[in-house]
Amino acid sequence: MVDKAFVEAAIFLQVRLDSGRLPRKALLDLAGLRVIEHAMCALNTVSANHRVLLTTGNSENEFLPIAQNSGWELFVGPEDDVLARFVLAARHYRSKFILRATGDNPLVSTVIAQTSLNLAAAADADYTGLTRIPVGAGVEVLKARALEDAHREAIDTFEREHVAPFIYRRPHRYKIQIPAARIEYQGSARITLDTQEDYIALKKIFDKLYKGRPIDLDVLIPYLQQEKTHAS
Repeated sequence: MVDKAFVEAAIFLQVRLDSGRLPRKALLDLAGLRVIEHAMCALNTVSANHRVLLTTGNSENEFLPIAQNSGWELFVGPEDDVLARFVLAARHYRSKFILRATGDNPLVSTVIAQTSLNLAAAADADYTGLTRIPVGAGVEVLKARALEDAHREAIDTFEREHVAPFIYRRPHRYKIQIPAARIEYQGSARITLDTQEDYIALKKIFDKLYKGRPIDLDVLIPYLQQEKTHAS
């Protein structure tokens, strides 16, 4: 368990339907819940003032009932400028810190998310992200004030699409925290959802490990190590 300190924070779970490689992937079923619902469940117990699905106009009708049924809020922002979407939402919810997660990560870690938020608050950091964890388990914690700088100054397409690079590319200007996770949470596996092959792999994980509550890394990593050993 990770201590939950009060942090003035909003969780923004970024999601949309028009993925080029795997359309509507956030709505695919895993063990009876949609992919996006697994991410929401994992983040439900993280300390925050607001929990928000952050989407675009062409996805709003699909995600509004999901948000309402789960006690989350929905914020609709610009289609083609993800950074602007985050900044407009940050202004609306007026939180000091923004925890950024994405809807294609049904195995996002509750422990990693809460730890990241605690570290960000303790250090008053502009960017916090734990490293050496499986791809798809992590989050980023950003200070809203730094996001405003990025929105005002970023012209690089990559920086506007991926939200955080403007900040972490400038360690001379911003306070950056990228510590390694605790050893028991470290791993190199890929557990994100981007392709049909990813979906098949995730279905296998959920069929084996899901017991009606989020699968966290202390359960997932030993299983993945065992599977890797059997495959070699």
